Amino acid sequence: NQMDYFKIIYTLLGGLGIFFLGMKFLSESLQSLGGGLIRRLITKATSNRIMATLIGILITTLIQSSSITTVMLVGLVNAGLMNLFQAIGVLFGANIGTTITGWILAIKVGKYGLLLVGLGFIPMLFSKKTRNSAVGKAILSLGFIFLGLEFMSGAFKPLRTNPDFLSILEIFHAGSFTSVLACVAVGCLLTIMIQSSSAMLGITIALASTGSITYPTAAALVMGENIGTTITALLAAIGTKTNAKRVAAAHAIFNVLGVCILIFVFKYYIQLIDYLIPGSPDFLNSEGGKPNIAAHIAAGHTIFNVTATLVALPFLKQLAKVVCKIVPDSKEKEVNNLKYLRAGAILSSGVSIQLAFLELKHLSEKVNKMLALTKNHLFTKDFDQSVSDEIIRLEEVTDNIQGELTTYTCQAMEGAISLEQSNDAYSIIKITDELESIADQAELICTYRNKLEKHNIEFSEEAWKEIKEYFLAIYDFHLRINNEIENDSNDINLEKYLQEGKELDLKNNMLKKNHLVRMREKTCKPISSMTYNDLSIALRRIKNHNINLIEALVSDKTQRKKIFEKE
Repeated sequence: NQMDYFKIIYTLLGGLGIFFLGMKFLSESLQSLGGGLIRRLITKATSNRIMATLIGILITTLIQSSSITTVMLVGLVNAGLMNLFQAIGVLFGANIGTTITGWILAIKVGKYGLLLVGLGFIPMLFSKKTRNSAVGKAILSLGFIFLGLEFMSGAFKPLRTNPDFLSILEIFHAGSFTSVLACVAVGCLLTIMIQSSSAMLGITIALASTGSITYPTAAALVMGENIGTTITALLAAIGTKTNAKRVAAAHAIFNVLGVCILIFVFKYYIQLIDYLIPGSPDFLNSEGGKPNIAAHIAAGHTIFNVTATLVALPFLKQLAKVVCKIVPDSKEKEVNNLKYLRAGAILSSGVSIQLAFLELKHLSEKVNKMLALTKNHLFTKDFDQSVSDEIIRLEEVTDNIQGELTTYTCQAMEGAISLEQSNDAYSIIKITDELESIADQAELICTYRNKLEKHNIEFSEEAWKEIKEYFLAIYDFHLRINNEIENDSNDINLEKYLQEGKELDLKNNMLKKNHLVRMREKTCKPISSMTYNDLSIALRRIKNHNINLIEALVSDKTQRKKIFEKE
């Protein structure tokens, strides 16, 4: 009757909501426990296909979402922080890592859900230690996942004896080639609608465990879910650069091709899983449920993805060539920017902060390039307008990056993050501001050089020699501090940098005094002294911003150490 259907619908939706919440909490808690591991894994993704695959497995296991991993890869490639070959290797690993979810769901859920919620909420809410709180949240989230599955299973139980529902299932019995295709299509469409292959996997296991669908039907649905999950990356790639679109295309091609091949050997695939996994998937217990089928579904999912990856790994380069032909190079010149972070806005806060730190390194590289160009522009006798234009263009890029990166990091801080990640975020915002200020001073130096050229102003040979020596000292100081950022150094000698800063100030004072002497002796014209003084001020400000930068970095490291000691 109507009341029965209403109860089924609200129980299913409620169970699905609890399940989603559990998956979200699990992802957040694992990222918090992982700390900087995700960031280190991303930066170590190499062109070695096996290493890239292993990193993909580890990242997806930590994040508990292949969708987040693939969207993150689209963003990284779009920003130029990872090449296409690396990204495809990580994608292969992500397909294996996502099968861990199936094994979590395969645990007998009925009697563990409330127990885990009870065990987890105490450390999550009352522990003052970040790590203990994250562990409690992980336990609580597993309880929510199990409870959600239990509610969904309860909602499906009446359907296994409903004639109307059973007649519909006859179409999707996966007993023929046509019905297998139908199941794959349904699994794909529902995953696209829900935007979560994990949720669809949970629904599939709940249906199968209650005896509402057979194992072949469940296996075919999971195959469709493998295709449906690629839509997230495809959507994220809209508006991105060519290589980012290629990553999304590679993910879709790999999954679709694997499923298409499996459809033709589906019968033997089912027999293989039945042979490898003990217990008949169709065994019914006293309650009318199928206790063995969840393990069969999880095993089938894992074996399919592992096999597909092992077969495809030797042909990784060929896959890259195929997607390059499908998605040709853009005719317009593409400039690395932070637009990709908009595509990554759906990522969870922990991963977003890791990406923000990587973008901070990217900004640092831009500023280093600006200073190198400024050095050449200032001390090269032959004036080159194109170099000046490039410095000004880079300053505009750093302005955009600073604004967008700060906004992005602030948004990430609004989510559930650990104290360590919060300190990292504050450090990122401060260092980003200092780097952009250094870029502003580099542009000013460029304008002073342009002024010298425009008004035909010249310094004495001695003046050029002194300003060049001072510039090179500041430039070396900047590069060493930025090297601390790029290496994420833990052992930074702040006192050493502060002392060097004082010595550079003394050199700056001597620079000005010497130039005053030259003015009195009339070896330098008064009109040139203003520009010379402006140059020395700009260089001193670059030194000051670098001191602020290293102090912010050391402050973050100190806070991390205090948190670690407390825990």
